[in-house]
Amino acid sequence: MLKNKVAVITGASRGIGKAIALEFAAIGADLALIYAGNREAAEQTVEQAQLFGVRAIAYRCDVRSFQTVKATVDEILSAFGFVDILVNNAGITRDGLLLSMSEESFDDVMDTNLKGTFNMIRHLYPHMMKRRSGTIINISSVSGLRGNAGQANYSSAKAGIVGLTKTVARELASRNVTCNAIAPGYIETDMTAKLSEKTAQAALEMIPLKRMGKPEEVAKLAAFLASDSARYITGEVIRIDGGLCI
Repeated sequence: MLKNKVAVITGASRGIGKAIALEFAAIGADLALIYAGNREAAEQTVEQAQLFGVRAIAYRCDVRSFQTVKATVDEILSAFGFVDILVNNAGITRDGLLLSMSEESFDDVMDTNLKGTFNMIRHLYPHMMKRRSGTIINISSVSGLRGNAGQANYSSAKAGIVGLTKTVARELASRNVTCNAIAPGYIETDMTAKLSEKTAQAALEMIPLKRMGKPEEVAKLAAFLASDSARYITGEVIRIDGGLCI
């Protein structure tokens, strides 16, 4: 389904990013996998992807840095020749009530989650525009749609991704480039594993399907949005949350 396509995925060493990488590899995409610091985990994802017979290379890149992202994108284009798909998944949390949230905690999350998404799109924008083809998938969150106590920074960044997604979709539509966002709810990742038993149980009680989602379920949705079957979908924010935001 994605054979002969090249996908760039940020935050690809674990969780949702890794699941998307392996799903894309399973259906034929070559991969440029961007990670922040855990080289061992990134290389493990590369090795697992290569078992599907695709090309996969890991790139260490601080997505917060405009110039570093530019250099990494240039390196990827030199190695692969072109990019068809960009998945902006890199993200962090620094939770805390707004009353006690530090400026550093707010800036760190905004810089990684929102500015990092902007940086990646900004440097692949001219390439996709020139090729008159491309798919951009941004990982937002239900926290960006409904807010979440203790996550003023994270919710703001993820809400910003929604606005960015819709703007990019409008700007690039005439060049046959689509841009959509996925808004996961509670997904079984390292992030949710840190929740206390009480918090996790309270979350489950709010979810109509009474379970957390799996990274592989998010990956299946991303694979659909990256496929030719979704070429007439752009500017959308698709929730995958077990009914949390009904």
